[in-house]
Amino acid sequence: MPIRLIATDLDGTLLRSDLSVSPRTRTTLDAARRAGLHVVPVTARQPRGVRRIAEAAGFTGWALCGNGAHGVHLGTGETLFAAHVESDVQRALAVALAARVPGTLFVSVREGGEVFVAQAGYAQLAHFEDHKREPADMGAHDLDAVLAEPSLKFIVRHPTLTPRDLLPELRALGLPGFAVTHSGAPFLEVLAEGVSKAWGLTRLCAHLGVQREEVLAFGDAPNDAEMLAWAGRGVAMANADPEARDAAGEMTASNDDDGVARVIEALLA
Repeated sequence: MPIRLIATDLDGTLLRSDLSVSPRTRTTLDAARRAGLHVVPVTARQPRGVRRIAEAAGFTGWALCGNGAHGVHLGTGETLFAAHVESDVQRALAVALAARVPGTLFVSVREGGEVFVAQAGYAQLAHFEDHKREPADMGAHDLDAVLAEPSLKFIVRHPTLTPRDLLPELRALGLPGFAVTHSGAPFLEVLAEGVSKAWGLTRLCAHLGVQREEVLAFGDAPNDAEMLAWAGRGVAMANADPEARDAAGEMTASNDDDGVARVIEALLA
């Protein structure tokens, strides 16, 4: 089947390390759109983080945000779907993990990704690029306020443990009702049960009438693995995490060497 939809991660994949869109990449994305292909960013970012680079990349249509939890149209603002971690699920997780790993901090991202409710102490750990948000604007809430409402994304972070260190501790709790991944950022990302980039892409493709075999996907991080395995053609970047490389059917050049553009150019030729 010919490719009809290009699904691309952003950070570490489409974007260069300085978070820019190269001229070659922009030219290639425009050529794909002129050829009638859907070009969809599929990212851990919230819509506000996608909008920061949307003009540079020419994104005006559908975007899958929050690791596939939130399907939103960048042009109209229409929400196709939004999957939330339920309050009781995140409360059970937070209470148990804080007891098991003291010092763990939590954030609830909700209301379309616009509202960011951070536990007191979190802002002191954070940098702007972690969430495309100024730490000074994150607030300092008690845990009950963080847990008060369902989350599009529930963030779990420790001052000294890496996400790879923290992940087995979280899984050892044996709690149900959520999915967990990480994207190369310094925190774990907890999603509604069953949610992944592949989950969100399945729903968008059904809406657009696109078959799985007609999807070309690009990624570099563990949170891209399900999407790379699911797509008819999954391509990992040269700079990809082993988990993403193992899930993909092929490799391309790095994000700093126009890896996405190279594959699309060959496709369009």
